[in-house]
Amino acid sequence: MCIIDYEVIIVRLKQIATVSSGYPFRGKISEVADSNVVVVQMKDVSLQEGIHWASCLTTELTGKRAPGWLQPGDILVAARGSHNYAIPVDESLLRAGTEAVAAPHFFVVSIMHKTVLPQYLAWLLNQNPCQRYFEQNAEGTLTKSIRRSVLENAPVAVPPLAKQQAIINLANAIKQERQIMEQLLRNHEHLLNTIARDLLANQSPKPTQN
Repeated sequence: MCIIDYEVIIVRLKQIATVSSGYPFRGKISEVADSNVVVVQMKDVSLQEGIHWASCLTTELTGKRAPGWLQPGDILVAARGSHNYAIPVDESLLRAGTEAVAAPHFFVVSIMHKTVLPQYLAWLLNQNPCQRYFEQNAEGTLTKSIRRSVLENAPVAVPPLAKQQAIINLANAIKQERQIMEQLLRNHEHLLNTIARDLLANQSPKPTQN
């Protein structure tokens, strides 16, 4: 049983961060080969891998709004779908040597206070209590979506920085263990398939006796 023995402050997300919409492209997002602007779309992110920069399209901005360039420490939150997952923008953005914007299907959360670590906030938004909050406040029938105000008013627990880092370390350790276990299961499945293939290799069925 885990007992919380440290001070936790509960705030609304809008008290510690700003929330903006992704860049409003006009129509289809087109690829422009020689551009230094990339756009992060939903196909480019996953909870396991984060942002896969290599798959992001280079494009040109077609809207009138000034671009809100993504910065390391920002968090992308899926505005649509059955899972409003949160993905942190990591330092690899700086090494890419390009400017990046989020597609319209994302909200961009930018933390205003140094009392909250981006990785911790992304982890918290992905946990069941926050996901249930998003589900309860989602709109739509076929395709669910959340309003910006819903995200801005999401309750956020803020423990001390040392505890936030400890939670991040624990979550990363569990993630690594899960990856190792999944790889072991794939190896075992491959072994069983190899055994079955070897058993049947070059073997012709014997005729049945009437």
